[in-house]
Amino acid sequence: MELGLRGRKAVVTGASKGIGRACAEVLAEEGCDVVLVSRTAADLEAARDSIAGQHNVSVRFYALDLSDSRNVDMLAAECADTDLLVNNAGAIPGGNLQAVDEARWRQAWDLKVFGYINMTRRFYALMAGRKHGVIVNVLGAAGENPDFDYIAGSSGNASLMAFTRAMGGTAPRDGLRVMGVNPGPVMTERLITLMRTRAETVYGDPEKWTELMKPLAFGRAAKPEEIAWMVAFLASDKSAYTTGSIVTIDGGGSSRRSAL
Repeated sequence: MELGLRGRKAVVTGASKGIGRACAEVLAEEGCDVVLVSRTAADLEAARDSIAGQHNVSVRFYALDLSDSRNVDMLAAECADTDLLVNNAGAIPGGNLQAVDEARWRQAWDLKVFGYINMTRRFYALMAGRKHGVIVNVLGAAGENPDFDYIAGSSGNASLMAFTRAMGGTAPRDGLRVMGVNPGPVMTERLITLMRTRAETVYGDPEKWTELMKPLAFGRAAKPEEIAWMVAFLASDKSAYTTGSIVTIDGGGSSRRSAL
């Protein structure tokens, strides 16, 4: 697919695995120079080597904890010419209100909720100075269809949905666009972790997590690249009149009022 992204500079957070890595791979395939960000240097190095080996683009990485705003500031200074930011870092734990204590809740929100907010704050300002740029936030369908057994994630994603719409609605005055993607279940290591937690609650046995996958639309979870191609399309000029919107990719789950 040719989306007209060749030569643009993209920063992707949470880029060492799962959806983030798929986004980086797709953007590199489309000709973007890519900066990969996550907390684990070894995983980032492997992702960089794989992507750079397949595509004739620049691929760099930064091993940073984006829950620390000082790291956000440093990254923005190093990547001030970014055309496209994909916020994807953060893994909010599963569990109900009693299962997720305050410390775990705050730690998770520091990375995903406040991480997205602080990354947007810094990169939006840089992009606005040039009147050019796009921010795509990878959120989660539980924000649209809240789940008591994923209460910290549902609440965090709902907050980021409101944040994305508020930013995207006013972004055109600065020549920018801000959008979100709400994935439902996506076949990643993180999904397995969440399903194991849910299986422990439902069946008393985390090993029965595969039972929870059977009702999924089309008999499967989404593939990471199915999310990544939507991110790339939204970031491209093919979608130049789209801002403030959130696209849900969950096999119709939200329309059925079911996270699964």
